[in-house]
Amino acid sequence: MKKPMINMKTRNSMLLLLTALVWGVAFVAQRQGGASAGPYTFNCIRSFLGGLVLLPVIPFLDRYTTGRKPQTAEERRRLLVGGALCGLILFTASTFQQMGMYYGTTAGKAGFLTACYILLVPVFGIFLGKKCGWNVWVSILVAVVGLYFLCLTDGFSFQLSDVLVLLCAVCFSVHIMVVDHFSPLVDGVRMACVQFFVCGAWGMIPMIGVEMPKMGAAAWLQSLGSFDVWIPILYAGIISCGVGYTLQIVGQNGVNPAIASLLMSLESVFSVFAGMLLLHETMTGREILGCVLVFVAVIFAQMNFKGVRDDLDKLKRKKE
Repeated sequence: MKKPMINMKTRNSMLLLLTALVWGVAFVAQRQGGASAGPYTFNCIRSFLGGLVLLPVIPFLDRYTTGRKPQTAEERRRLLVGGALCGLILFTASTFQQMGMYYGTTAGKAGFLTACYILLVPVFGIFLGKKCGWNVWVSILVAVVGLYFLCLTDGFSFQLSDVLVLLCAVCFSVHIMVVDHFSPLVDGVRMACVQFFVCGAWGMIPMIGVEMPKMGAAAWLQSLGSFDVWIPILYAGIISCGVGYTLQIVGQNGVNPAIASLLMSLESVFSVFAGMLLLHETMTGREILGCVLVFVAVIFAQMNFKGVRDDLDKLKRKKE
């Protein structure tokens, strides 16, 4: 019997890398679509789109793959609980981030503070019995320094709005831990679908209660009448939500949450490259250094030093 060409952990790590790429490009869509339609409207519509695009995917996977359709009432309950929790946390994280940016936190600082979940995830993991090797802790610190150079081009100062973005990072950390718990237990595509509909339903509250009254119903509808608005909304809904978050849920299965958070933090690097290609933005030497540090951190975290040490011990025993 032939061995699989690639093991599950490696495959899932590659899926998380693809997730970071999808999310990185989505930053461009969020900048354009959120500015035109309003951040709450943008988040609400993209979430519902993410759920809708997965509805026809689920029966397809059930028919042509070894799907994980829930068979018992307990399995259905677990799926709904996992999806509802992920959707609520995702909505809360997005809302904190939007509020922080609305009250004064710059986009670059918001990106850096949000990415601090890579520090929080392994700390939370300690309390849940998820241990990390020393190289992972070193990689996390290197990645934080890299993100500082990449995101904070104007220095660093702390204000009240930044607290809201830090709360966003806490929520994303909890989201990663919740996904880590439920991803081996339920069908990832189904849980992603439930997550998006729950997130979209919660998103209707600030959209209807805050954004529509502030803009006026006529102006709000007019903002959704432009084709230029729907291109980023469709990308963010179908690709970033429907594909990206589903890849996250599937990819996190069997991967240490700290490693997963490092891989997904590459979205900041990919967002810079996407800005260069799609918005013709330029990179400074400081930003290039930040990208290099994050890449090095991710690679260093993947190294199996324990395996190397075991191989050296075996070689030593053979010589003896």
